[in-house]
Amino acid sequence: MASIFSRIVAGEIPSHKVAENDEFFAFLDINPVAIGHTLVIPKQEIDYIFDIDDAKLGRMMAFAKRVARAQERAITCKRVGLAVMGLEVPHAHIHLVPITKESDMYFGGKKLEMTQAELADIAAKISAAFE
Repeated sequence: MASIFSRIVAGEIPSHKVAENDEFFAFLDINPVAIGHTLVIPKQEIDYIFDIDDAKLGRMMAFAKRVARAQERAITCKRVGLAVMGLEVPHAHIHLVPITKESDMYFGGKKLEMTQAELADIAAKISAAFE
């Protein structure tokens, strides 16, 4: 059974895509801890991020950096924080979270409630800033 993220990449489940290339896909988290909270995943389904081969992991981080720079241009923040947890979905992923203070990256609290239209607008802004 394919992970929910693999099904998103395949277009079986809708997402608010921010960016993609032949290896990686970036989309908004549907339960964001901050505005613009984005997930970066390899298109190849690999459960644990440290099981990704070194060269590909390097390319994934470079792709994530480009997404983070787009977030910085599109979302008001001081930086973009990065987290890797990967317990909810068995598909490696990086959380990129625009932050103004460290507590903005608290994953244990209440998530933001956003409409599909709000998420679509944020995704469009980040995507437009992606280079």
